Amino acid sequence: MESNPWQWLLGRFSVDMGIDLGTANTLVTVRGRGIILNEPSVVAVKKGTNEVLLDGMAVGKAAKDMLGKAPSGIEVIRPLRNGVIADFEVTERMLRYFITKVHEGRTWVKPQVVISVPVGITAVERRAVIHSAERAGARRVFLIDEPMAAGIGVQLPVTEPRGSLIVDIGGGTSEIAVIALAGLVCATSLRIAGDELDEAIINHLRRQHNLAIGEQTAEKIKLTIGSAWPLEQELSMAVAGRDTVHGLPRRTTVTSIEIREALSGPVRQICEATRSILEEAPPEISADIVETGVTLVGGGALLPGLANAMGELLGIPARVAEDPLTAVARGTGVFLERLDDFSSVLSTDDEG
Repeated sequence: MESNPWQWLLGRFSVDMGIDLGTANTLVTVRGRGIILNEPSVVAVKKGTNEVLLDGMAVGKAAKDMLGKAPSGIEVIRPLRNGVIADFEVTERMLRYFITKVHEGRTWVKPQVVISVPVGITAVERRAVIHSAERAGARRVFLIDEPMAAGIGVQLPVTEPRGSLIVDIGGGTSEIAVIALAGLVCATSLRIAGDELDEAIINHLRRQHNLAIGEQTAEKIKLTIGSAWPLEQELSMAVAGRDTVHGLPRRTTVTSIEIREALSGPVRQICEATRSILEEAPPEISADIVETGVTLVGGGALLPGLANAMGELLGIPARVAEDPLTAVARGTGVFLERLDDFSSVLSTDDEG
């Protein structure tokens, strides 16, 4: 039982939660109910303050819809950058909103929370995540490395004496890890992921078409005609933005071939980082991975042809996991159900 009886009583009426706290999106899973919330990690506040608009109505999708379009009195913030908290106060308010939403408006709840974090963050950054969640209303906070959560979420044999290679391409980071016996044998966190893919498209349109576009438009181009491998039928789409020479609105047409070329730089860096992790792995585990290959998860895994490109470069099979976007969140849900079993790979504020 909790040392504080009042905290314990509040906990009895709370729903324990797993949170995939991502740079681009936050997913929440609840024990026995699965994923119940999937919202962009975006918050709209009154400029000059950190006061969330409309009692939290401008959190998630409602706030993302304002990106690049908000009037002068409103600031739209993505409080996480490269997988870590860039704005502590806004992150706390965002987490409080999500926790309250899961509990149908009850603000006095005190749930246990499992939060996934990038493998590369520092001890200070880990404590910042824990304290933000505690201030947002969590009774107790556990942290789990994203590749481990993803491996569990897609049912890789992470607890067995067999090596599994997983690449989680999120919004701010790509998490690459070899997992065996419920531990990370070798891992890295690469700050090249979905945001950098979008940035590559923005830079391409500016250089090649003299057209300035925003993040939302770049993401739409990536999702519509982006690829990492030649398509059976190449595509094109009309794109509107601001002419960088004359400053007026203009429309142009871009093709999947040129967008693939624009994306080739960050795609190659992700593949090369995966190769480096493979070179670190012990020989016996390398032998396992030759058979099992690499499993791709995260939003970036949905880029068409990425598995082909990675398999070609690494010389081993590569596959996109089923429902890659929710892999980490599903893994946090399993951890909620098996906290005792996986205590060795969790960290809490009781440490350090």
